[in-house]
Amino acid sequence: MKGSFLKKLVIIFLVFVGLGALLKMSGDFFGSEDKRVTAKNTILHLEMNGVILNGKKFIKNLKKYRDDDKVKAILISINSPGGSVGPSQEMFAEIKRVRDEIKKPVVCVSTGVMASGAYYAAVACDKIVVAPGALVGSIGVIMEFANLEKLYDWAKISRYSITSGKFKDSGAEYRPMREDERSLFQSMIDEVYAQFKGTVAEERKLKEEVVAEYADGRVFTGATAVKVGFADKVGYYDDAVKLAAEIAKLGDNYDVFEVPKKKVSIFDLGGGDTEDDLNSMAEFADVLKGKSFGADMEGAMKYILRAKYLNQPLMLMPGYWE
Repeated sequence: MKGSFLKKLVIIFLVFVGLGALLKMSGDFFGSEDKRVTAKNTILHLEMNGVILNGKKFIKNLKKYRDDDKVKAILISINSPGGSVGPSQEMFAEIKRVRDEIKKPVVCVSTGVMASGAYYAAVACDKIVVAPGALVGSIGVIMEFANLEKLYDWAKISRYSITSGKFKDSGAEYRPMREDERSLFQSMIDEVYAQFKGTVAEERKLKEEVVAEYADGRVFTGATAVKVGFADKVGYYDDAVKLAAEIAKLGDNYDVFEVPKKKVSIFDLGGGDTEDDLNSMAEFADVLKGKSFGADMEGAMKYILRAKYLNQPLMLMPGYWE
């Protein structure tokens, strides 16, 4: 009897998930999330928050609204320590396209963290506004590895691989790294690092020797960033809004358009289109705050070991970020 009841609950759950997926595809039966720009003079406000893993949602929203004739300027609020190299460069490219091809001013503002890959994206903006105590910079590239050889020995686990070439398992956690592998990864880091420095020098109109002096991974305050040329103005959100309006020559006649946030519900379980936005660690936060580990043990271990970031070049300020 008990087993039959559980089966019925599972069937009912699956039916609701399936209906949710169908309703999402048919245009959100329970209320559309789409919101249109209505004011003639509008400043589009976007957010770049958390660790950058792919930036798909940010780019999607930017592309969705940037061509609207009523959008006269774009303001991007940033609170991010950076992240993966490719997505950071992609966001930079899309912001730069708005500035250079669509000819709409873009202003970035940070009152928290604008570091590494997030700073890489920000230099595409016409102007960068930062709070005096914001953390800015961390220009550099990092690649992390974990050697768990002794842990496997303790657990009496033997791991090995069969590869097509000597570099195919480079960075594997079950053995020490060879010197030729270390040289290979260092050359990769050096290449991406040169791209980072070159982009900052070009976009910020700074001499290469000036960038080289500060591009050693250090983080500086917003006030120092303005002083040495890595940001344009000390200020806050309202100051950035006014600056965007000023560049777009809107006077006081404008509205700020907030992109509606997606409401997640049980129906999203069947949608198959959930996006890994900039915030990478929220999914494991509850696990690490003392709640039940259960099926999330693997996720918790990935968080503890930073396995999500291992073996890939990152423009990420060191630390643990949720």
